[in-house]
Amino acid sequence: MSKIWFVTGSSRGFGRHFVEAALSRGDRVAATARDIDSLSELVAAHGDAILPLALDVTDKAAVAATVKQAHEHFGRLDVVVNNAGYGLFGAVEELSEKEVRDQFETNFFGALWVTQAVLPYLRAQGGGHIVQISTIGGVASFPTFGGYNASKWALEGLSDALAQEVAELGIKVTLVEPGGFATDWAGSSAVQAEPLAVYDGAREAVAAAFAGGTIGDPAAAGPALLKIVDAENPPLRVFFGTTPLHVVPQIYAERLKTWDEWAEVSAGAEGASA
Repeated sequence: MSKIWFVTGSSRGFGRHFVEAALSRGDRVAATARDIDSLSELVAAHGDAILPLALDVTDKAAVAATVKQAHEHFGRLDVVVNNAGYGLFGAVEELSEKEVRDQFETNFFGALWVTQAVLPYLRAQGGGHIVQISTIGGVASFPTFGGYNASKWALEGLSDALAQEVAELGIKVTLVEPGGFATDWAGSSAVQAEPLAVYDGAREAVAAAFAGGTIGDPAAAGPALLKIVDAENPPLRVFFGTTPLHVVPQIYAERLKTWDEWAEVSAGAEGASA
């Protein structure tokens, strides 16, 4: 059976390719973007199969109204993709309050507002699938990405709890954690904090660490997501790209090693012995 999608941040990057992949196989999509003119080519190509909706996910009331409109138009919502987001670059000391708050308003609260808005509809219909677009930076942190990492770690924690809350309601949750892809994430959509020269070394180190790494084709992410939403038992977490497959296990192994090395102190902290 064809699926009904609700996708945020559909104008470009992953969101655009997710919408195209869904439409290409006959699914129908409520595609949101701050500027719906960016969706005109898709409308021309797919007609009534796509419903373009203007939306800024930081506007909670607008999110609720837009989700309601999409549900009334199509009659149900099967797959909800929280893709809207952007990158914030800067060492922790460099970040302004506004930059951090704006980052959370989009990357975390935007996804929260959409999630809360769709849940009553998914519960009423007895199922659905919420896909949160996270990142390798949602399970690992890197120098000069602290604000971005924080927003995605928050999304990961929220979504993990959500998955446990709604499992018995037939609602599935998946966190997609991409590595490096050729999107505009680090381009015009990114925000750069005012740099302090003392952190130039950290910037150079992280650039060197990722230099030469595999850069994925975002067009391939669309078909990959179709496999996730079509799975009978989709994963709570899934990497997109090969970089996380190499980087994250090493980070987790180091964490486990450290916790084990300090187990005696951990036990002593509650008056017990290891």
